[in-house]
Amino acid sequence: MNEFELTEGCRQGDNHARRLLYEQYAGRMLVICMRYLGDREAAQDLLHDGFIKIFDSFDKFTWRGEGSLRAWMERVMINVVLQQLRKNDVLQQATNLDDSPQLYEEPDVLEIEAIPQKVLMQFISELPEGYRTVFNLYTIEEKSHKEIAFLLGINEKSSASQLFRAKSALAKRVKEYFKQQ
Repeated sequence: MNEFELTEGCRQGDNHARRLLYEQYAGRMLVICMRYLGDREAAQDLLHDGFIKIFDSFDKFTWRGEGSLRAWMERVMINVVLQQLRKNDVLQQATNLDDSPQLYEEPDVLEIEAIPQKVLMQFISELPEGYRTVFNLYTIEEKSHKEIAFLLGINEKSSASQLFRAKSALAKRVKEYFKQQ
C-alpha cells in the first residue's frame, strides 16, 4: 500500500492498514523517541503510546501528497514525547550548571564529519534530558527558541541557555574523542 492507501485504510479503522503502517514506520518513530529519551525501554513505551495517538487522530490528518503522512506522524510522535517530558518535569529539574563554561570553542566541521554518526548520536543521548530536548528541537526539528519555549512551557532564555550548554558539552566530548584517537 502507498501512503494514501494506508491513510485511508487507517482512517476507516482497517487493522490490516494499521499493521502495515506500524511495520513501515515503527523503526523511524522509535529513532525519534530514542533521540529525545535516550532510554530504549522508555522510547519503546512511548512508541506504542504514539501509535495509539496516531491511530486515534487520523480524522485530524489532511493528505497533502507523498511524504505528508510521515511528516504528520513524526510531529505527533514528537508531541507525545514532549508531553511525557513535560509531565515528568525534566526541563525544570535542577542540573548543576555552575561548572558550565561561559564560552566554548566550536569543533571544526571536518572534525565532526570524521566522527561516526553512531558515536555522535551516543554523545547526544548522554546529554541531560533538558539539554538533549532543546538541542534536538533546535538542531534537528529546526524550531526557534520562541517555538521551543512554547512547546516545552519554558521561557526563551531557558531554551537558549540549554542549547548553549548542550553545544558546550558536545564540543567537549568531540575534543575528548580526538584525544583518545
